[in-house]
Amino acid sequence: MIILSCNSIYKSYVVDMILEDISFNIEDGDKIGLVGLNGSGKTTLLDVLVGETPMDRGDIYIRKDLNIGYLKQHAKLDSQNTIFDECLLVFKPLMDMEARLRELEKGIGHEGAKGQSEKLDKLMNEYSHLLEKFDELNGYGYRSEIKGVLKGLGFKEDEFDKSVNVLSGGQKARLSLAKLLLEKPDLLLLDEPTNHLDIDAINWLESYLKEYKGAVLVISHDRYFLDNLVNRIFHLENRKLKVYNTNYSKFMERRKKELEVLKKTYENQQKEIKRQEEIINRFSNYGDRRYIKQAQSRQKLLDRMKTVDKPMDSKRMKITFEPKVKSGRDVLRVEGLGKSFDDFKLLEDINFTIYRGEKVGLIGPNGIGKTTLFKMILGQIPHDEGEIILGHHVHIGYFDQEQTNLNLNNTVIDEIWDENPKLDHYQIRTILSRFMFIGDDIFKEIEELSGGERGRLALLKLMLSKANFLMMDEPTNHLDIYSKEVLEDALNDYEGTLLVISHDRYFLNRVADKILELTEEGIVEYLGNYDYYLEKKNQVEFEEEEDFKTKTQIKLERKKERERLALEKKKREEILKLEKSIEDKESRIEELDKLLCDPELYDDPNRVVELTKEREGLEGELELLYDKWIKMTEF
Repeated sequence: MIILSCNSIYKSYVVDMILEDISFNIEDGDKIGLVGLNGSGKTTLLDVLVGETPMDRGDIYIRKDLNIGYLKQHAKLDSQNTIFDECLLVFKPLMDMEARLRELEKGIGHEGAKGQSEKLDKLMNEYSHLLEKFDELNGYGYRSEIKGVLKGLGFKEDEFDKSVNVLSGGQKARLSLAKLLLEKPDLLLLDEPTNHLDIDAINWLESYLKEYKGAVLVISHDRYFLDNLVNRIFHLENRKLKVYNTNYSKFMERRKKELEVLKKTYENQQKEIKRQEEIINRFSNYGDRRYIKQAQSRQKLLDRMKTVDKPMDSKRMKITFEPKVKSGRDVLRVEGLGKSFDDFKLLEDINFTIYRGEKVGLIGPNGIGKTTLFKMILGQIPHDEGEIILGHHVHIGYFDQEQTNLNLNNTVIDEIWDENPKLDHYQIRTILSRFMFIGDDIFKEIEELSGGERGRLALLKLMLSKANFLMMDEPTNHLDIYSKEVLEDALNDYEGTLLVISHDRYFLNRVADKILELTEEGIVEYLGNYDYYLEKKNQVEFEEEEDFKTKTQIKLERKKERERLALEKKKREEILKLEKSIEDKESRIEELDKLLCDPELYDDPNRVVELTKEREGLEGELELLYDKWIKMTEF
């Protein structure tokens, strides 16, 4: 069933056409990825759909009573509430309903004491209908639902009482997403929802949206996320939108083939235009009336020709990382590294080695200490214990996700020229054009640049550094999908060594040949890409070489395995007991609801009060049991 339909949407800003003849349908349950270059109009399209930006012309048909939820990329949230109370606002109708049920219970008790009456029947009838509706809307479980969503998006339970106003921008964005998911709109419009999420939270969001009953239209540069979620791709390019009924990877395969055809068509048309222009010029110069008339006819045909737009693929940046000197075999060795901040131990007993030519991905949840580890390796902050040993002839190039190495007061051209004074003006302009800084863009101050433009400039500086060991902290942040692919190709061709922090799983899959997972217990090494890491993480039993183990080791492992199985069995038994208690209490509440709907009960007001109090007590106990059950069944 179609829930939203667009027909010939046009939108321009002054003389710049942003959206031209956009048409598409969204059906109930659709999971759609909206992709395109930065600045292609994706966010404008979402703004038009929700009515925040007026369209110039066209038609949008929305199903009656369709509830649309919109998450902006830069969500603004200002509130004096705590995180949990802010989420409770979503359930205000349920909370009002709960308050009304308590009022009705008191009213029923009061009227019941007087005996049977028309007013009592009316109150009981309202109570019965309201209670049924309250139960249907998950009135007994919404608090547990809030906890589940907040934890899924990376909030810890001890953060629930934090004030919203003290949260960082990223935390506010996660909270805005949590509120939107709890609202459960029929159509979710999400603009870069995976920004500010670590890998665990992105995995949780993927699973949640896969099972989401409504439709989802999502702008995302996270290709792994798109592959796992969407069944359709809306590609926005050259002001036009094209629909592909497939996931992201298959869309890209088709897109590359289309680009090849489009490029040939464009080149052939340009040749034909050039040929016709030469004929027109030659005929015009003859001066003969007959030739001039032919030239005019050809010019009219040329003016009416529908020109093919130049393929956007030609506007990609061009990156090449080339080390100036070759490093020794051992590039970096970290032994027993530790770091504390006051009484807080952030890193302890960190050990790993990186060898020449390896492409290593460093992963782990937000706040685990990845960037701190980088800064210690770079010597920007001291380490408390252990050793960091750089190999022979190792020259480090660093990409900082915050781009703190850029001078905001510099222009783009000066930023590059200051560090590369031997390059002449022509060479500088040529290099900048490879990174899509063309024309007057090179005279922009860095402070005025967008996040994506700053990222490209930082990558250009890194390329010119000729380093043989690249350390990159979230290099794909702010880059569009096409720029990410260019970066991946460049890193795959790079003959030096790479250590990269990234939450971009598609990027890690394409680039990394080793994964280092930073955990609270230390570093775990996986000799493969991200999919290999997942395979090993999800494997129930790791295959181990028994030949290298002593009999004592085997006995200890078997003992640990028996203990683990015994603990799991005990846990399963506890869960079954909990579920039985929950079932008993729910059954008793159901019995009480039936009793409280019996008109004859109100001949005995004391009994009404007794049963009502019992029911309230059971609700409280049930809430605690649900919380305990959620904690025990969490992975």
